[in-house]
Amino acid sequence: MTDDHLQASHSAEPIAELHVGPSTLKRLVAAWPRRATVRTDMADFLGDELDGSGKTDYPVKLVPFADHPRFLDAPEESRELVSTLAWQAYNARVIAAEEYVANPTFEMLTHGVFPGVERYEAKEAVQQAHIDEVWHTYMHMTAMQRTREVRHLIAEPDYSHPITNTRLFRLTAERSEKWERDILFLVWTVVGELHINNFLELLAHDRTIQPMHSLVARLHARDEAAHGPIVAEVMKDIFVHLNKEQRELFIRTIPDAIVALGAQDYDIWADIIDFVGIGGAADIIADTRRLPGTDMMFTDFSTVARLVRDLEIEDRVEYDFAHRD
Repeated sequence: MTDDHLQASHSAEPIAELHVGPSTLKRLVAAWPRRATVRTDMADFLGDELDGSGKTDYPVKLVPFADHPRFLDAPEESRELVSTLAWQAYNARVIAAEEYVANPTFEMLTHGVFPGVERYEAKEAVQQAHIDEVWHTYMHMTAMQRTREVRHLIAEPDYSHPITNTRLFRLTAERSEKWERDILFLVWTVVGELHINNFLELLAHDRTIQPMHSLVARLHARDEAAHGPIVAEVMKDIFVHLNKEQRELFIRTIPDAIVALGAQDYDIWADIIDFVGIGGAADIIADTRRLPGTDMMFTDFSTVARLVRDLEIEDRVEYDFAHRD
């Protein structure tokens, strides 16, 4: 197959029409000037700072080894540093997903790489979402820098290559055709945009952490509440134009994207433990991973399941949306 294989809509396998009217996208586009964080809350975000309340940087309940005896026996300042670095890693994971996966995919969508995005309403909605994504990178980058300054972080572990991206890049490296790699980026972006609010909500309303940290997640989540419907609507238009091979790859790799985007990143957790100087990182991680239900940060992918049903492919996606540990 050639690199322009994605444009070959005339060879698409006939499937049931999934008509998407313009009304939903029109409403989202019209609301953007009033809803988008970059348009409405820039001053509030830039003016927010860490307070002196002593609140933690990252929720203890989200540290998978928080109850491990070796972690509990570590000095308080070491456990606090783990919390700070976990917040930094959280931001780095968001940035990596936006900058290296979502943004390149939105560029492909706006440049016509995928068929079915010809309607102006779709192009306008995608462009607005792309602007939001670039702003989100800036938000999280700024949050990380403020934390470095306030917490006097001179050095940090490398958490710039989270599991969400490394699993995608491993799969794309195995593909020889550009259209295959493009489909993989599309799958990761669709799953990511539909579920990212679950990731952001982990911090958005948590009252145990710094208010500035929850604000960053809350503002980002508000934008993503619009991105999910946009991506779902656009994907319905794209899917009917894909040919059989493209659809098969899309369907087959949805579970890969779900697992990667929901996974605990134990490599980064181990690096953080080592960096802080808490002994026995390998044992702490091994003990934690033996506990049931610890491989995934979250398992609610109901929004992805809804799109799968709308595309009428639920019997072909090998993922159990209903029963997850």
